[in-house]
Amino acid sequence: MGVTPRQLAFTLALGFAIGCIPLLGVTTAICALLALMLRLNMPAIQAANWVAMPLQVVLLFPFFRLGQWMFPGQSLTLTRTDLLSRMATAPWPVMRQMSGLYEHALLAWLITAGPALLVLTLLLTPLMHRFSRLMSQVSE
Repeated sequence: MGVTPRQLAFTLALGFAIGCIPLLGVTTAICALLALMLRLNMPAIQAANWVAMPLQVVLLFPFFRLGQWMFPGQSLTLTRTDLLSRMATAPWPVMRQMSGLYEHALLAWLITAGPALLVLTLLLTPLMHRFSRLMSQVSE
């Protein structure tokens, strides 16, 4: 109600893009802050954020690798299983030890998030228009 299909598509795309950020535990707060600052639909952005969370874990390693490729120097010698198990048992010490890798992964995410946001918005806009028309027909 009160949101255009394009705004809703952008909100969902932004929530999904933020949900994939390679920093665990901060996406809900970032989405809430962006929703307040940009006057976006809070439930929609949080729903998209929560839907993206499994993908966040899946994309963590590819973002590390892309960051390493973009900024050669520090290498990641852990296996995916080793890294995830260490993060599950002691996330803060692991994050401190790997701060440079996280910074590079975050930059890799920033580079890919813009185009992903654009593509998702373009794909979701017609879907939201169709959904809006369907809802208006149902309410009549």
